[in-house]
Amino acid sequence: MQAFLASITFWHWWILGAIFVVLEIVAPGVFLLWLGVAATIVGLVVLAAPALGWELQAILFAVLAVGNVYLAWRFLGRNRETTDHPDLNRRGRELIGRSFTLTEPIANGRGRLKVGDSLWAVAGPDLAAGTAVKVVELDGTVLKVERA
Repeated sequence: MQAFLASITFWHWWILGAIFVVLEIVAPGVFLLWLGVAATIVGLVVLAAPALGWELQAILFAVLAVGNVYLAWRFLGRNRETTDHPDLNRRGRELIGRSFTLTEPIANGRGRLKVGDSLWAVAGPDLAAGTAVKVVELDGTVLKVERA
């Protein structure tokens, strides 16, 4: 094992970097990408200074990996785009505040409501079918309603 560690070259680091990037593609999460970048940088350093011991290479990789992940976390966390449609692709949240007509009666606190071509489970006071209701809250996939 000691002989292998002593013979680590820049190619080994570049292959490790490529493996991390491929793993990032397979399991996206923008974490392994930064480890791949760190391995590639270590490969460049080893290319420039081939006599660098494996211990220093490993320390350099660890420092670069932690630094890259931290900087990416800070940069990506701070520069999130704000949108004028925060509930986009959260269909249930988009329905809060809107009024509809009950498709089925609410009995024992449960019923159904048709919104477009979808049926939603609703919770609220017992009401007859055809009653106008207003969505006041979303609880998982259940719309909480009250009489409009």
